[in-house]
Amino acid sequence: MKAGEIALASLQQADGQLKLRPVLLLTTFPPFDDWLVCGISSQIRHAVSGLDSVVEMKDTDFEQSGLQVSSVIRTGFLATLPSKDIPGTIGSISSHRYHTVINQLVTHLNQS
Repeated sequence: MKAGEIALASLQQADGQLKLRPVLLLTTFPPFDDWLVCGISSQIRHAVSGLDSVVEMKDTDFEQSGLQVSSVIRTGFLATLPSKDIPGTIGSISSHRYHTVINQLVTHLNQS
């Protein structure tokens, strides 16, 4: 697995329930190689301008993403997961989109 790939993982929702959903692999943290991920949702109406990234079916990297429908990479929905809880990847996003997501996250953190 590598940064920029999309995987399926169980993430805790606001109601405390676990839900299997696509996640974007952002980076790993030593010493255990836990992954920082952000959740991906098909509810694109919840996209936050300037923070989230919408992957639409017409986009050049949609097919390689492994996503089934247009989706929003929710940069504010972060989690840290052990590698063992990520069974494998379903696709990836373009390098350009990955760097955009990272830059949006860094910009937001620097504004806080």
